[in-house]
Amino acid sequence: MKQEICGRLAALRKKMAEAGVDIYVVPMGDFHGSEYISDHFRTVRFLTGFTGSAATVAVTQEDAWLWTDGRYFLQAEQQLEGTGVTLMRAGLPETPSVPDHLAAQLPESGTLGFDGRVVMLREADAWQKAIQKKQGKLLVTRDLVGEIWDDRPAMAFGPLFDLPREIYEEEAAAKIARVRAEMEKQGCSAHIISALDEIAWLLNLRGRDVDCNPVFFSYMLIGRESAKVFLKQSVLSDEIRGRIEAQGAEIGEYAEFLAAVSGLPADSTVLLDPSRTGSAVRAALPEGSKVKLAADPAVKFKSVKNASEQKALRESHRRDGVAMVRFLYWLKHHPDVSELTEVTAAEHLDLLRTEMGAFELSFGTISAYGSNGAIVHYGPRKENCARLAPKGFLLVDSGGQYLTGTTDITRTIALGPLSYEEKHYFTAVLRGHLRLQGAIFPKGCTGQNLDILARGPLWEERRDYRHGTGHGVGFCLNVHEGPNSFRWQPAFPTPAFEPGMVTTDEPGYYQTGDFGIRIENELLCVSAGEDGYGDFLKFEPLTLCPIDRDAILKEEMDASEIRLLNEYHAFVWERLKDSLPAPVAAWLREETRPL
Repeated sequence: MKQEICGRLAALRKKMAEAGVDIYVVPMGDFHGSEYISDHFRTVRFLTGFTGSAATVAVTQEDAWLWTDGRYFLQAEQQLEGTGVTLMRAGLPETPSVPDHLAAQLPESGTLGFDGRVVMLREADAWQKAIQKKQGKLLVTRDLVGEIWDDRPAMAFGPLFDLPREIYEEEAAAKIARVRAEMEKQGCSAHIISALDEIAWLLNLRGRDVDCNPVFFSYMLIGRESAKVFLKQSVLSDEIRGRIEAQGAEIGEYAEFLAAVSGLPADSTVLLDPSRTGSAVRAALPEGSKVKLAADPAVKFKSVKNASEQKALRESHRRDGVAMVRFLYWLKHHPDVSELTEVTAAEHLDLLRTEMGAFELSFGTISAYGSNGAIVHYGPRKENCARLAPKGFLLVDSGGQYLTGTTDITRTIALGPLSYEEKHYFTAVLRGHLRLQGAIFPKGCTGQNLDILARGPLWEERRDYRHGTGHGVGFCLNVHEGPNSFRWQPAFPTPAFEPGMVTTDEPGYYQTGDFGIRIENELLCVSAGEDGYGDFLKFEPLTLCPIDRDAILKEEMDASEIRLLNEYHAFVWERLKDSLPAPVAAWLREETRPL
């Protein structure tokens, strides 16, 4: 594999020389700014062998670099070894940013190249600004990796399906009208939407074009009095076509989208989301048109789940909780866990979810035993996964896609005896998780205000974790959804929480070479009442699954933390007790008894 990677880099460098490109940048993404991508867009994996979900690669005639974040440092180090690609640990003080490094490496009057369809406006503008001092030029019309990828998978276009009417409440025409009203407020005559989850939300439709994300390849163009969706028409059923047209939207062919952009009136003012719109889209606008860069209004709208969606979410989490509890029971009662591997354990959980009605996973199940748990987004593979043993931790991060919602849960499971250190840090992570889950806070607070509740017990010991504490979750959509999140860094501004937002609570601790710990629940923001100090909010846990008592040091928890754990376990028991086989219910009763 390493030789193949070296050969591919050599082939790319030959193409670069022919095109007059000094540096070629390959981001991990698709035409729609998606986090999870289909096989057609796995250019980073093809070029470097790196299989994580976030990376940017830059290549010159002599060198190659790959930037990724703290979730993937260990994984990238292992996968890039021997390829000639240097790991750039993004976010560390000693690591230059992509724009700064491009500016340093580009020769005077050099050319920077990338595929403008997959580089979003925000990145493209940052790179262009960075190379201005070198009088650098851009070449954005060539997909050089695609030119050397002979057996590249084709884009997959599958059939669309709709959500039950009683769940989404609001028809597509009304949602489009809301977006149009916001567009008008910003003085825009047109709005182009590239983000797949936003289009799926607007139309109340779902698809299967991207693994684990129930979306479909499409673009949308909204005018003052019109709306048009561009998709692969050959996959449309008559029923779905009728549904779209009945909501006042025209239908165009996916491949004709950029031509339609070029055909807009020359005096158009077009709203574009810089983080989810390819730079090729702006380049296609007619000369004379103006661009307003701002977040797509649909981002905020879909983050607030309506009453019907909230009710459905509780049902999806009940189903998911049954699958998780059955999995834990199976694992804890297995006669010999050493017969299991990370993969066979994950496969059993995936099967249980399917039995509970999940039509697919919300992401590939992370099943990480022992030291593999310290690799934050570790992905087990049959050919080299770890075998379990009756000791230490198994970290399982998983979720399902149900028509009634999307789930995401992490549990760190004791398979046998644990060291004091393992129990100590498990308890510290649990304490932070409970503090955040139990927070009551005034309306107007953001994820930056609340993040310290989760990190506090670790910060007190000069420890931390290199990922956000939580992210928004879509409704039968992407498992990672903005704009709400828990992060303390000013570089990641977060909006104020509103009732109806769903956010994960997932602090962790990772000791390289030894173990990893993470505990994750989904939280629904709800009202906590009003008094003389204004409106207050709190979180309702949606996730229903016990936290492993075998890993807890009760003496290191204070009374309020113990109360919060006991309240959560009582809630889990009440919601699940009537949905489980008798032996599993009896075990759950023991696991959820007061600490």
